[in-house]
Amino acid sequence: MSDRYLGFANSNLGRRLVDALGLPRPAPLERWQPGRLRPVEGALVLGGGPLARQVESIAPRLTAECYSFNDDSLQSPAWVAGLGPKPKALVFDASALADSDQLKQLREFFQPLLRSLAPCAHVVILGRPPQATDDPQAGVAQRALEGFSRSLGKELRNGATANLLYVSADAEDQLEGALRFFLSPKSAFISGQVLQLGACNAQVADWTRPLAGRRALVTGAARGIGAAIAETLARDGAEVTLLDVPQAQIDLDALAERLGGRALALDICAADAATQLVEALPDGLDILVHNAGITRDKTLANMTPEYWDAVLAVNLKAPQVLTQALFEAGKLHDGARITLLASVSGIAGNRGQANYAASKAGLIGFAQAWAPTLAKHGASINAVAPGFIETHMTAAMPMGLREAGRRLSSLGQGGLPQDVAEAIAWLSQPGSGAVNGQVLRVCGQALIGA
Repeated sequence: MSDRYLGFANSNLGRRLVDALGLPRPAPLERWQPGRLRPVEGALVLGGGPLARQVESIAPRLTAECYSFNDDSLQSPAWVAGLGPKPKALVFDASALADSDQLKQLREFFQPLLRSLAPCAHVVILGRPPQATDDPQAGVAQRALEGFSRSLGKELRNGATANLLYVSADAEDQLEGALRFFLSPKSAFISGQVLQLGACNAQVADWTRPLAGRRALVTGAARGIGAAIAETLARDGAEVTLLDVPQAQIDLDALAERLGGRALALDICAADAATQLVEALPDGLDILVHNAGITRDKTLANMTPEYWDAVLAVNLKAPQVLTQALFEAGKLHDGARITLLASVSGIAGNRGQANYAASKAGLIGFAQAWAPTLAKHGASINAVAPGFIETHMTAAMPMGLREAGRRLSSLGQGGLPQDVAEAIAWLSQPGSGAVNGQVLRVCGQALIGA
């Protein structure tokens, strides 16, 4: 379903009207298009500590235009307010900030740049994990970056985003993959997020097809977000197996044929589902995406046992049972990437969704609990938590709730299935093992949750 307000607010007449009335005017977001050559199409401006020099060394692979600002240690030409191009991306390395007094460098870097940003610009702040610092004062300064970055995300306008990456000392070689995602339109609906990059030995060999040669399974793949995930993984080179319930066989077969993949009709809650799945994957998996899920909404006072049990069985128990079976059968290859589809409801809760929120919070716990075990095999597991995404399900919501879901975020609009799919495709890359046991919200910095 299209967002009519978004279209009207950005029309010639609508722009004048909403501005006159003081109404919000969300900007149309730029999303990744086939044939794009670089993550950043426009000027990249760098500044800050030593990681900025590392980013400068890979900048030619990110953009055709790189500038420095307030940093004499960089070789790139200096960006000058009023004379330089409108920045499409900013990277500030705050990893060397060692006490609260040095936090002023954040203001000194960003304040002169913010009014000059190009539409749909992407801002990334780099830091060090606060718990890994030896000096308590440095830990305080690094933790302060979270409050700053989330506030910055809420102040940005015109479709811009801001995110924070804590980079461990042994993860610096994975910066390129993370920046290729967070500085590009692939992260269009992600803002105000904080992730930590840890050690990972794997590297992407070909950035045009980062998943080439990897086998992927997507559950709930017949339509909606699941179909978008399968399409995006296939676009990036993965061989995809699409799983959904037998009732979705026609849609499943059609999508599998279009993607050159394989369809697998299976009820994931069946008593023998794990056995069937193991037998259906003789060559094992490099990528596993647990997308299948259902809702059965009622307030807890009116919740039937059938509604409760169905949601917990599909959304939470089945992913655990199937993952355990694949792991024990040796079907998850070393270096495998597992992604669980959680939800902002699992973080913030939602009225009438006690069962759904419990299941999605459980998936976050599942990722955290399994991360250490999988790390021993070079594998990783993470949760992606979508916010309001434009799907058939949200189109059926009452108009008031639907509009509230769209507008109550920093970007002032709903996301698209593609936004969720791009996040999962990035987490499925070999180098994204640097992220493990974490939650990435794809919600436009929704104003609920953390």
